[in-house]
Amino acid sequence: MFLRSDEGTRFITLSPLTQLIGWVGSAAFVAWAIIATAVLLMDSIGSGTLRDQAQREQKLYEERLQVLATERDSRAAEAAAAQGRFALAMDQISVMQSELLSSEDRRKELETGINVIQATLRRTMNDRDAARAELDTMIAEVDGADGAARPGLRDDSSTVSFLTAALEATAAERDAALSTAAAAEDYAENLVFEQRLRDERNDQIFRQLEDAVTVSLEPLDKMFEAAGMSTDSILDTVRRGYSGQGGPLMPMILSTKGEEPDADTLRANDILGELDRMNLYRIAAEKLPFAMPVKSSFRYTSGFGYRWGRLHAGTDMAGPVGTPIYATADGVVIHAGWQSGYGRLIKIRHDFGVETRYGHLSAIGVKVGDRVSRGERIGDMGNSGRSTGPHLHYEVRVGGKAIDPMIYIKAGRNVF
Repeated sequence: MFLRSDEGTRFITLSPLTQLIGWVGSAAFVAWAIIATAVLLMDSIGSGTLRDQAQREQKLYEERLQVLATERDSRAAEAAAAQGRFALAMDQISVMQSELLSSEDRRKELETGINVIQATLRRTMNDRDAARAELDTMIAEVDGADGAARPGLRDDSSTVSFLTAALEATAAERDAALSTAAAAEDYAENLVFEQRLRDERNDQIFRQLEDAVTVSLEPLDKMFEAAGMSTDSILDTVRRGYSGQGGPLMPMILSTKGEEPDADTLRANDILGELDRMNLYRIAAEKLPFAMPVKSSFRYTSGFGYRWGRLHAGTDMAGPVGTPIYATADGVVIHAGWQSGYGRLIKIRHDFGVETRYGHLSAIGVKVGDRVSRGERIGDMGNSGRSTGPHLHYEVRVGGKAIDPMIYIKAGRNVF
């Protein structure tokens, strides 16, 4: 290698090994530059593909949310329509029960009147027969055995005329009583026919009510069964907390004068019992975490289960910082502040020994002791604590034990 300057020219002799090392280094540098450029290009292309995929997933999720919202509105409309049909049917039942009691009273009055008329008719006929026998005896005494009239008896023609007139009047009364009895029997038959029609109409109304109650209770039964909870214990707990009496859902109590309730009354009481059960389900659903903590667009990033040998006790839902976070059930705030690992954390205690946790928040909108309702905003999504990006860490604990939140979220989709 020749090095020329103003002072002169110098040269350096490089050995073959040095030249080889130089050429190899230069080739390695060129190869590294080519590879690095290719990697950057591939990352740029791949990031664009991931963004497109994320946008497609977000669009699919939004469509799914829209479908779920439509189904929820449809279920709510069906429940409202069933409640309206029930109220209308209860009004009709009340009117029909009043008409039935009035018809029963009229029927008993007619039966009593018919019995009195028949007794009076029998007594009148007996009196008529006795009067005829007495008249025959008197005529026989007047005529005598030999056909000669006895003195003084022929003068009693006025008495005979009076008895004859009385018999004719009695016969007329008998005919009138028979006519009245026939009319009463026709009226009683009409009452029986009307009662039969009323029973058929009651049966149709009861069938419609029973179908509406069954349709309304079916999604509630599925929701609690999917959550793996004992419905009997939950309903007993709610019933003890809401044990007041009164209102339209009380059992129907009709005066039976010491007799057993009829089939319609028992059937109506069964329907009211199912409606009371549905109302208890509604109260329990408000107090259990069946709702979603995030209503805006998000994606699931990590589920419940073991991860790297440690239990991940909740479900992660990723979204932008500041995404609203909502309470999933009615309850009381028992913690609202910083906790190691969780970052900014909210804990809410619900009924039936259930607790929910909302971690990695950027802002907390409640304080300890506050009572919150299902769907109430309690904070904002963030990246606080041990977190790799903005998301919500959502937990459900029953009796202090962590439960997969997706059990409740999936169960709630049948109703909410």
